[in-house]
Amino acid sequence: MQGLLSNFRNTMIVSLLLSVVMIIGYMAHNRGADVIFVQAVFRWMHLVFGILWIGLLYYFNFVQIRKMPDIPAEMKPAISKHIAPEALFWFRWAALFTLVSGLALAWSRGFLLEAVSLGAASGFVVPQHTFIGVGMWLAIIMFLNVWLFIWPNQKIALGMVEADDAAKAKAGRTAMLFSRTNTLLSLPMLVTMAMNQTIFG
Repeated sequence: MQGLLSNFRNTMIVSLLLSVVMIIGYMAHNRGADVIFVQAVFRWMHLVFGILWIGLLYYFNFVQIRKMPDIPAEMKPAISKHIAPEALFWFRWAALFTLVSGLALAWSRGFLLEAVSLGAASGFVVPQHTFIGVGMWLAIIMFLNVWLFIWPNQKIALGMVEADDAAKAKAGRTAMLFSRTNTLLSLPMLVTMAMNQTIFG
């Protein structure tokens, strides 16, 4: 057991296999892979990728950005050369897969158009479409911030793209501001994701 847990890849493989066993169990209980089952799988994927995405967003903002000024200069390369690039890899791809699985879930449940139109497509008579639509648009803005602003600027700030010190400093600040924007948007976005399902089903 210790050998399994000391290897990250093997730990995640076993976790995924256990998840597949559970998913098959749900499918057997459901008597097949009908629309409800597919929606349940999309919801699970959306939750897993969303936790990874927002968890890393909070790591950057609650820990790394705040504590970087306190780290001695000779130790900062350990963060910028090793930890930050790896965290940003999982961060940006988790953002993409969170968005894709969320849109797939809304499509499979039949309210994608109503949600992205903030309820306009159904004449604003179904309030849950407006609420979840606001959450979806906040998530889309956050996703675009990751791919169009945070990641390109982080590549400059971390020295993955050739740039002088002034450009690196500017890129670092820009990335930080867009990351803080996503942190600001994250709580209201999560309100809609958590409360919509509870209040409206």
